[in-house]
Amino acid sequence: MKINWGTGIVLAFIFFISFILYFVISMTVNKKYEHDLVVENYYNQELEFENDMNKQKNAQHLKEDITWKRVPEGIILSFPKDMELSKITGKVFLYRPSNKQLDFESAISLSDHNLLIPDKSLLGGRWNIKVDWQYNGNLYLYKKDIVY
Repeated sequence: MKINWGTGIVLAFIFFISFILYFVISMTVNKKYEHDLVVENYYNQELEFENDMNKQKNAQHLKEDITWKRVPEGIILSFPKDMELSKITGKVFLYRPSNKQLDFESAISLSDHNLLIPDKSLLGGRWNIKVDWQYNGNLYLYKKDIVY
């Protein structure tokens, strides 16, 4: 059977379209390539962005901001020493960009000016720490991207 150039072009188009369809279907079906939104309530969090900016601005006016340090037991978040412990309230949220199943949140309960996030809750890699806290009615926000 003799194939002329017109038949060759049609066959090339058919193979090319089949090749592209194979990759499109495999990318949509394969769980390895599945990507979710960064957070579930993305639009609600975007509406709270201005509030977060005000909280961060409040935190900039503090004499001392929250600091973090890695220790063998986990991560220690140190709150300002000049504040009374009983008046500090809020939440700590740890977000793992690569796997939303590892995200967790905990309430702030201090016995001294340090809060320990246990090592068993953390896997090696990148984490985003967000501490949303208040003291004497003033709202503060601390954000930090770390590699654990």
